[in-house]
Amino acid sequence: MTWDPVQYLAYGGHRLRPALDLIQRVPLEQAARIADLGCGAGNVTKVLRQRWPGARVTGVDSSAAMLERARRADPDVEWQFADLRDWSPATPVDLLFSNAALHWLEDHATLFPKLASQVAPGGALAVQMPRNFSEPSHTSIYETARDGPWRERLEPLIRSEPCKPPEYYWDILVPHVRSLDVWETVYSQVLEGDNPVADFVKGSWLPPFLEALDGAERIAFEAAYRRRVKAAYPARSGGETLFPFRRLFIVARC
Repeated sequence: MTWDPVQYLAYGGHRLRPALDLIQRVPLEQAARIADLGCGAGNVTKVLRQRWPGARVTGVDSSAAMLERARRADPDVEWQFADLRDWSPATPVDLLFSNAALHWLEDHATLFPKLASQVAPGGALAVQMPRNFSEPSHTSIYETARDGPWRERLEPLIRSEPCKPPEYYWDILVPHVRSLDVWETVYSQVLEGDNPVADFVKGSWLPPFLEALDGAERIAFEAAYRRRVKAAYPARSGGETLFPFRRLFIVARC
């Protein structure tokens, strides 16, 4: 998938807030080595560097466009282009951090114990993933994909549960870590604009569906999605739109 940093960062404040909440819950006073897995444009990596200024920080992402933006903003970080499924640190890290990235990967039952094994003893694994996939913001994509001439091409892209419930991660991680905290938060995001939920999702979950289409079909698919999602999230009397968004958090001490 091709990431558009400008589209993604259009709602940068709302996307950053869960990362800040996660950082506050990391139980480490000191950290010598930190990996930011799925670092994107590096806006969260910057906060990690501020929180642990003595740490050697590595930012890892599979988007060249995102990494180029990150590299221009902070050339002192070790930025690595890699498939997140295959990446591993040369030596275990004190903090393995991932904000809004791991839901793109399959087989979490294998992935998460593997990540825990890459953390040094006494270190921490800290993860945040969106879990809004059963809400109209995302189900409208699936409904639109199944309702049109593009169904055969788009239906294989549908993943209805990329992030599992909290108890799933508890069960797969608790045998591999010293302590574990798993929780969810629903953020009532206040968005501005004519159809802001559609614009928000266009920066994250919608692009693979758009990239699978060309020309007039791509335009028609996006227009159909935007109609559905606008009806699901009507503007309030003051013109703003409330967009509840559920996110899952994991902090494991290894």
